Amino acid sequence: MRNIGIIAHIDAGKTTVTERILYYTGRSHKMGEVHNGEAVMDWMPDEQERGITITSAVTTCHWKDAEIHIIDTPGHVDFTIEVERSLRVLDGAIGVFCAVGGVEPQSETVWRQADKYRVPKIAFVNKLDRIGADFFGTIQMMRDRLGITPLVMSLPVGTEESFQGIIDLLNMKVLTWEDETLGATFSVSDIYEDLKEMAEEYREKLIETVAELDDEIMEAYLGVDPITIKMLARGIRKATLALKLVPVFCGAALKNKGIQPLLDGIVDFLPSPMETPPVEGTDPDTGEVKKVLPTERSPLVALVFKVMIEQGRKLSYARIYSGQLQAGAEVFNSAKGKKEKVARIFAMHANKRQRINEAGAGNIVGIVGLKSSETGDTLCDLSNVLALEPIGGYDPVISVAIEPKTHGDHEKLGQALAKLEVEDPTFQVKYDSDTGQTIISGMGELHLEVLVNRLKREFNTQVNVGKPQVVYKETIRESAKGQAIFEKEVTGTAHFGQVTLKLSPQKRGRGNCFIKSISDDILPADFIPSIEQGVMESMASGVILGYPVVDIAACLVGAVYKESAASALAYKVAGSMACKDALEKAAPFLLEPVMAVEILTPETFTGEVIGEINARGGKVGNLKPRGGLQVITATVPLSNMFGYSTVLRSATQGRGTFTMHFSHYDEAGNPPV
Repeated sequence: MRNIGIIAHIDAGKTTVTERILYYTGRSHKMGEVHNGEAVMDWMPDEQERGITITSAVTTCHWKDAEIHIIDTPGHVDFTIEVERSLRVLDGAIGVFCAVGGVEPQSETVWRQADKYRVPKIAFVNKLDRIGADFFGTIQMMRDRLGITPLVMSLPVGTEESFQGIIDLLNMKVLTWEDETLGATFSVSDIYEDLKEMAEEYREKLIETVAELDDEIMEAYLGVDPITIKMLARGIRKATLALKLVPVFCGAALKNKGIQPLLDGIVDFLPSPMETPPVEGTDPDTGEVKKVLPTERSPLVALVFKVMIEQGRKLSYARIYSGQLQAGAEVFNSAKGKKEKVARIFAMHANKRQRINEAGAGNIVGIVGLKSSETGDTLCDLSNVLALEPIGGYDPVISVAIEPKTHGDHEKLGQALAKLEVEDPTFQVKYDSDTGQTIISGMGELHLEVLVNRLKREFNTQVNVGKPQVVYKETIRESAKGQAIFEKEVTGTAHFGQVTLKLSPQKRGRGNCFIKSISDDILPADFIPSIEQGVMESMASGVILGYPVVDIAACLVGAVYKESAASALAYKVAGSMACKDALEKAAPFLLEPVMAVEILTPETFTGEVIGEINARGGKVGNLKPRGGLQVITATVPLSNMFGYSTVLRSATQGRGTFTMHFSHYDEAGNPPV
């Protein structure tokens, strides 16, 4: 079994590669094309209209004697949570790179996400038939940008419009694909005379690279023993699983060339669930860390990594790490502390499903019947309660106000938003009691646009949408003390609490913390958690415009205790009031999200593009030529980037493109009034 994900920058060809894999493994009988809106894995109407992947889709196919579970992930930065939660449960990944664009910004981001989870990877250099394709330039960019050791497994025969096939360096043969069979069959021949020298040079480099990491091959290399293909493949597999090498394949997916060797690479070089290091779980009661063994005889441990609402029903995607999951069984959700009933289990193929009665360790399945389970929750046996590490989230950076168009829509809106919130951890809904507006927040303009479309399409809820608003944060410039007394009689009981806090600024990105620096003689330790809760709740809404407060150390420096009237409620309220008092005295100011932007533009328009970035308050960091284009990297406040795609298109006669992702928070240059 292989659990793999396909990761890449937007438009590198991930979905096209997946469609070819499904066709050649016999999973699909017709090849779907992204540009026609017919790709199996892009089944959502928004995906078909835009020609991009929005939601990660799971499918299963078979190649040689392996069962391959594939997750096709989005390449757009707005949907980065889909990549994050997919990589969390996968054992291996294929990085797809465009031979023209090379290692693009989002390729780098998703590669680092895979590194975080120590996922072994292979790479596929795609689009070698395109004008400007540069296979060796892309390999060098992998070294420079990703800091990896790429192991070239195949070389292109010809390039751009003359691209014909590949040289397989492991078997030292030329593979050429037949157009009549849509690339399902290919011919194998000896290496052409004019390519022999290059092939032998790269075969020698391949052996040298693997020999440095494998003693058996090194002995054979230095001695007189022959290095067999089997021995070499074994050495490559070992080094790939140890994250020391990344085997690199090449082809042109749209022209149906190079996919079968990539499938061989998945089976030969990526791990089965049995070969991955055991995941670790924590006992919620004792805090003891235990290893989860990937066997069907062990107690059940599974991670819910994605939730979808389909036709009003909740479908939970789970990766089973150990044990067996059976339809009709009762499982325990350790995150929520609740029992759940597994009504039905499905093997998934994009939006189609096949009902199965049970699934064992290593499987990725869909489950219907889980009521409380959310993304990142652990399902386990009551006899062996464990909590796996949850899936990390991302803070939204952009908001819009929405309102229902009719009274009928008003009733449906709340339910629809609640369902979307369950599905997407990066989507947040807030009701502003001051303005009476519903504010939705997400990772970018496209993210929110897609969600509003889904409200209309799937939930039949018509809404008016306001202008995008940036999600600011608040912090302080200097240290200050605040004091508050809460003394009231509530339902006949006296409550008293007096708190003195000192707030100090912390380094950007450090977050908030609470420190107690008074002894238990001054205030019994029982009341400290109440004060901390009051302080942290107070920081959810700042004193300038009510945005969350960040990067502050709150130190409890004083308190007054009255034994007869002291209560947790009083100290919680006093902590909150003291925090607000100190915030007002500590020179508060606004922080705004700053985006890292990469712009590709023809050289003639470079001056205009840089001028526009400067006019938007951006800072240009770097300027590099890449295949007849100029690559401009810059940081720009998000508030100044709305509508930039239209401006860039008109400034570059439609030839400029850009990508951006969140970089950091910095002091707001033009704060909103």
